[in-house]
Amino acid sequence: SKQAQLMELLKKEVRAMLIAAKAGLTPEQLEEQYMAMVCKPLPLHDLGFQSTLELVTQMPEVVRICSKNGTIILKAIADDSTKGIAKLVANQKVKPRKASKKTAGKANAVFPTKNSKNPQSFQTLSARTPVLPASVKAELQDLLSSSPLPLADLDKAFLRRFGRALPYRQYGFLSVFEALRSMSDSVVIEQTKAGSLLVLRKYLTSTIEHQEEPQASAAETHPLEPPETESFYQAAHLMDSEPAQEVDTHDHLKQVSGWTNDLYIFFMLISRGDTLFSGFGFEQFASTPEIPPDAVQDRKLCSLPPLKRRCLVGVIVEFVISPSQFYIHICSTETSHKLQDLMFEMRHVYSHKVASDRYIMPESAVRPGQLCCVMVSKWWYRVIIHRVLNDHEVEVFCADYGHLQIVQKSSLRFLKWHYLKLPAQAIPCSLAWVKPVKGTWSSAAILLFKHLCRFKELVGIVDEYVDGVLYLFLCDTSTKEDIYFHSVLRDMGYADVCGENIPSQEFEELNPSALYVQPSGKQGDAEVVEPDLCLQQESQDADSETAALKLNGAEL
Repeated sequence: SKQAQLMELLKKEVRAMLIAAKAGLTPEQLEEQYMAMVCKPLPLHDLGFQSTLELVTQMPEVVRICSKNGTIILKAIADDSTKGIAKLVANQKVKPRKASKKTAGKANAVFPTKNSKNPQSFQTLSARTPVLPASVKAELQDLLSSSPLPLADLDKAFLRRFGRALPYRQYGFLSVFEALRSMSDSVVIEQTKAGSLLVLRKYLTSTIEHQEEPQASAAETHPLEPPETESFYQAAHLMDSEPAQEVDTHDHLKQVSGWTNDLYIFFMLISRGDTLFSGFGFEQFASTPEIPPDAVQDRKLCSLPPLKRRCLVGVIVEFVISPSQFYIHICSTETSHKLQDLMFEMRHVYSHKVASDRYIMPESAVRPGQLCCVMVSKWWYRVIIHRVLNDHEVEVFCADYGHLQIVQKSSLRFLKWHYLKLPAQAIPCSLAWVKPVKGTWSSAAILLFKHLCRFKELVGIVDEYVDGVLYLFLCDTSTKEDIYFHSVLRDMGYADVCGENIPSQEFEELNPSALYVQPSGKQGDAEVVEPDLCLQQESQDADSETAALKLNGAEL
């Protein structure tokens, strides 16, 4: 029956989720993870159950129900096909290793070749530390931007500000303090008589400069003020605080000229001035809204420079459709900070009503291929319009994270020219050397792949680019023995290792990056470089490519 088939599928999914959780999950956590992975709630009512606990009691061969300190914990019971992966998860270390020179210490890793019979011919790579996403880092910076905060009050303040608890555990951190230490470049933990105090490092720097230069204004030393927009806020504040009839217009124009060279400020003052500019012939601008001169209209974002074949690179998988279609971020201090700073500055600028209203897009500009930005959950993202769905909604592609999303037309804004500089951060990828056993990836295979990728910094081994898609091997190095994703999918019976890269059918059907992002090589004769954003290793001699290595103590 359909109910029996649904139950069997659910058992596989539940076992996969619980195996990936070394310490087990509470019933509530299982519900949350199922919703996050499958994008729908557990089918309790379809199967005739009233609660998750009642459901798992009917899976004695899948779930072991334990109790710890009065809390119910659900743990997986591995079957023959999952014992291998369960053993690897069980060996996972509780404390992550420090991230000093671990990958560099493995500079002589051996990479697979198309002619090798052993696709897992890699040396063991070292463990990597957990990382906070750029959006969470930006939220913490935003929280600390107004004033320092006692560490003891952080949880309550974060919940009050953003409507949810600080999700440090789901990113692999054991404590809030450990998560904050990963942001030591931007957040300082000072010890005071009252306890630990969290201070923005930029705030400390600005305070020191302020003390050294007493004449500097507060606007000049504000730690979060984007340099490009200081004059914007000065102008807006001056016009809000001083009645127009009390201002000498001629002197005011001189002041504006001294503040900024940004033509947008000039037009903003004209559009807001009413009587301020009367008599100077600028009234026509006030009645006719103009597109800001620094608004992006007919340009594309560029992609990141291509990575060299066989280089090692730290990655975070941001968005998954299948093992043949997913998007990654490169892990590095440089790129993480640039994206984080961009998001923070965009929020700072577009959240100001004058700027937000000025960059509203007219109906004529809302068309497929238009680069713009949109606010989602209080943060602004760079997007490209993919489809106009109706009079009120459009589907957009998020160039920095890789997903498509439906948003309201009214929430779109022109992108400032300044925000065009940073390349699109999401890299379209496929897992190298694998193909699904039945032509398309099963839901269980996709679910397992998502679990392997989730909230971890991984090591990627670049194989090649095919039609603009990066094919790479993925390896989780947070365990005693490295876990190679292509091998896990093969061992679970979900994939065949074919020794070559078959073009992704999913990307052939739709690859928004290829449609809307300009390849970096087309902006001149740029060579493939070794960017600072990855840990690149020199290739080994041809002889080393066929070296027979061992994994899990057995030769494959």
